[in-house]
Amino acid sequence: MEYTHLGRTGLSVSRLCLGTMNFGPQTDEDVAHGIMDTAHTQGVNFFDTANGYGGEGHRGWTEEIIGRWFAQGGGRREKTVLATKVYGDMGTWPNEGKLSALNIRRALDASLKRLQTDYVDVYQFHHIDRNTPWDEIWQAVDVAIAQGKILYAGSSNFAGWHIAQAQAAAAERHSVGLVSEQSLYNLLVRDIELEVIPAAEHYGLGIIPWSPLQGGLLGGVVKKTEEGKRRLEGRSAQSLEEHRDQLTAYEDFAEQLGHQPGDLALAWLLHQRAVTAPIIGPRTPEQFDGALRAVDIRLDEAALSRLDEIFPGHKTAPEDYAW
Repeated sequence: MEYTHLGRTGLSVSRLCLGTMNFGPQTDEDVAHGIMDTAHTQGVNFFDTANGYGGEGHRGWTEEIIGRWFAQGGGRREKTVLATKVYGDMGTWPNEGKLSALNIRRALDASLKRLQTDYVDVYQFHHIDRNTPWDEIWQAVDVAIAQGKILYAGSSNFAGWHIAQAQAAAAERHSVGLVSEQSLYNLLVRDIELEVIPAAEHYGLGIIPWSPLQGGLLGGVVKKTEEGKRRLEGRSAQSLEEHRDQLTAYEDFAEQLGHQPGDLALAWLLHQRAVTAPIIGPRTPEQFDGALRAVDIRLDEAALSRLDEIFPGHKTAPEDYAW
């Protein structure tokens, strides 16, 4: 496994981040524990979760599963750089969601209890809260840092100007501010190249891409559907038809390079500027094992250029659409 620093921090994290969203609703607890054990065995030390993971009927379920894994000991917590998130409503009563100082305090304490730990390495804002001022948010974060409950703060699904706004408010308080941004980013969806990545580079944030395979579309879906190994319905089937020519060309190119399509998609992200670690969200041990191959793939300029031809990206704004 390779490691890098998370943004401008001194925190060393693996180049792949284990996403846990499937743990509970789609992956049984014993299987989830096995995947996390394998992650450590393979050198993956960066785990991502959220307080709302588990589904409508059991929000917090995923954190509970991770907490019971930590409780087994054996250095599991100490070896893990743990990231969780706050924002989504955890109940129907007022102040059970968003980023007020009250909810941050309560949600963090609840996450720590479920996770059976006394601190979170990276506490992430799952979405921008347009109704809570940044002075209030950073005051709550500063208190949590002083209490030793969190070490760093990160964002998720922020626009570039949200990052700038957050960092300006943090600078006024002489606070560290955000150290990471978790965004939708893959070969098919490259919108963050316009402004989010430039903002992240300027402020020293590490990009943590989620949905690196775009819901499986970059995982060899054309061949799998043709062979009857996978059947798509609804929006997924529509997306496949919209991008069939691109995906077919992509799968052919992956075969030419001698790589699995999903491995190539992850490897491409690892070659992009500002990217710290794509989030892999395996449902099974086999899916996790496959993702590990991406770290060893080296793409030359010719391969990267060909991928840009198949999936055109963006220049930094405003040059992408103006002179």
